Amino acid sequence: MLTAVKNQIKVILLSIKYSVMRYMINRVSFISNIIFMILNNASMIVQWVIVYSIKESIGSYTLKTTLLLWGLASLTYGIAHFFFKSAFSLSDFINSGKLDTILIQPKNILLSSITTDVEVSAIGDMIYGYILLFIHGTTPLSFVTYTLLGITGGLIITCMAIITGSLAFWFGKSDTIANTTESIITLTSTYPEDIFNGFIKLVLYTIVPVGLVAYIPVNILLNISLVPILIILGFTLMFIAIANIVFYSGLKRYTSTNLMNARI
Repeated sequence: MLTAVKNQIKVILLSIKYSVMRYMINRVSFISNIIFMILNNASMIVQWVIVYSIKESIGSYTLKTTLLLWGLASLTYGIAHFFFKSAFSLSDFINSGKLDTILIQPKNILLSSITTDVEVSAIGDMIYGYILLFIHGTTPLSFVTYTLLGITGGLIITCMAIITGSLAFWFGKSDTIANTTESIITLTSTYPEDIFNGFIKLVLYTIVPVGLVAYIPVNILLNISLVPILIILGFTLMFIAIANIVFYSGLKRYTSTNLMNARI
């Protein structure tokens, strides 16, 4: 069992490594993508600097808290899109028949499907996430906690992409649902929680788990405690389990398109 897990991890890391190497053939483009993503994210902070120059706080959020929120959102997005980019186009992966090449290989089908490519610009998101953490201020404990919450957030976002993308097994095209869900998570996770209320806030803590990805983690970072971290870890494992159940339930309905392209 442990050997199989180790081998699967090695295969995933090799897949990511070769994807990065493929993009690094053009070094200028590779570095430019990262730098411009950092600059793009930085430009979005300007609006909050202006807002907080007019109003000292938005509910319990100050400028520093919002910077922390933005940093965590960037880190989670970066982790999800760098390591699991293909999860966000899973619907197309299923409908185009690209899944055929995975099914004939002795590897974990789901993990192999979502790690076929990387998003280079997501490296810029991850770097930017840590830049904002250091601007906010950090300690060794908060740095480790921040990284852990970035990973759990990235996994939850990825699981949501798998769940919505796997609907293609039943409904054919589910990319609209998947893209809409991702857009809602990406957009709302960069806005202070206190601007939402009522039904919208309920949705952000249930159907679209922005609360687990951004809002609760920010509160944890402001007052680090073991119990909330364990709760986040528990919910992350739950999402991983649900994503696996939905994907493999749908896989039973999959019909091959006889697309047999070799994949190394």
